[in-house]
Amino acid sequence: MSVASVCVVCWSAKGGSGTSVIAAALALRSADFGRETLLVDLDGDQPDVLGVTSEGPGATDWLAAGDDVPVDALAGLEVPVTSHLRLLPRGKAAASNDQLRLLLGILGTGSRSVVIDAGTQRPEAGVLPVRWWDGLGVSVLITRACYLALRRVDSLGPDTRLVLVDEPGRALTASDVVTSLGVPLWCRVGIDPSVARAVDAGLLATRRPRALRQLDLSVL
Repeated sequence: MSVASVCVVCWSAKGGSGTSVIAAALALRSADFGRETLLVDLDGDQPDVLGVTSEGPGATDWLAAGDDVPVDALAGLEVPVTSHLRLLPRGKAAASNDQLRLLLGILGTGSRSVVIDAGTQRPEAGVLPVRWWDGLGVSVLITRACYLALRRVDSLGPDTRLVLVDEPGRALTASDVVTSLGVPLWCRVGIDPSVARAVDAGLLATRRPRALRQLDLSVL
């Protein structure tokens, strides 16, 4: 897949897995190489993570407006982060899976690399999981070696990339996680206090810890 047109959807099955941080790190790393990159925030935390101001409408507001607002209006909602990275904020309106697929289909046709922070995606009890990005983007699952998180994951596609947030003291090993999920491990990111400090200060865009620099769209 061409790096210039890659579209990645980052998600987790349980809150607190680090999805927003991993998504931001992937987008920032892409921009480091001079690639025009768009980070789409569907979880709502990216402005705080990156230390940017976003008080206007966002992606879901554009979707809610329907045909009254042209596609070109999406670009006007973007917020600059670095010289090669822009952020599309979430917005305040609710959005259906069909609407999100429409959004991804539009964004995925451009020349930019697109990273989507889809947040936590937990299926309802008794309902087969529906991942609205299936067939449209590369699925990147972020998880810790947590039994409860692994129990919530089902029916992963064979092309799913797995990012393991590796924290000491867990009973489950990386091998256990891979066996449970049935997909290969793409990347291990160790717990690093400097990551939390950078995120809490809104400085991830300018002070990226070493632990996050290995994340690279070109090796997806």
